[in-house]
Amino acid sequence: MLKSRLFSLSLPSMVAISCLLGITTLKSVSAQIVAQEEMPEATEVPADDPSDPSNLRPLTQADSLLSLQGGEKLMEEASEAINQENYDLAVTKLQQARKVFNQLSNFYLQLANSFSGIDTKVYDSQRESALTTGQMRDSATYQLALVHRAQDQPELAVPLLVQIIRSQNPTTDLGKKSYQQLYELGFVDVPFADEAQAATSN
Repeated sequence: MLKSRLFSLSLPSMVAISCLLGITTLKSVSAQIVAQEEMPEATEVPADDPSDPSNLRPLTQADSLLSLQGGEKLMEEASEAINQENYDLAVTKLQQARKVFNQLSNFYLQLANSFSGIDTKVYDSQRESALTTGQMRDSATYQLALVHRAQDQPELAVPLLVQIIRSQNPTTDLGKKSYQQLYELGFVDVPFADEAQAATSN
């Protein structure tokens, strides 16, 4: 009987104690939040990872039409369309990707030239970005030329292949592939072999 009374009396007491502890905990958490909000912004570390959801820089997101990630997404969509033999969609996606990469390359190059002789680190970074996006533009252009070949439209492929050779140099891997395409199409009559290939064949 005594034990029953003690239990019945202790239960409300335990609830009251739990409530008090909960209030104390909430006050402690609130104090921590206020303390965090009052911290200076200089202590925050910016997130540069494009996949990080807390990264709010818009041009690092894949849905941006003026970003490396956006161009890569268009290239992936073009590959999927090619695999499904949906060449019209592939042409559209590749043209869009080519435009994005070309704009990026031009903008990066303009920035690099603007910082030439002023900040070497910025100059080198922007020039490297210009070269990278230029390479991706030429890759998209080559894929577009191949799709035009698949559509039996060599007259559309030839100008693209010539542009690649002018941009890349005939001795690069993509330059060689582009010239080979021109040879296979019958636009040029002489096959090309650079000095290294000629030495190997001899």
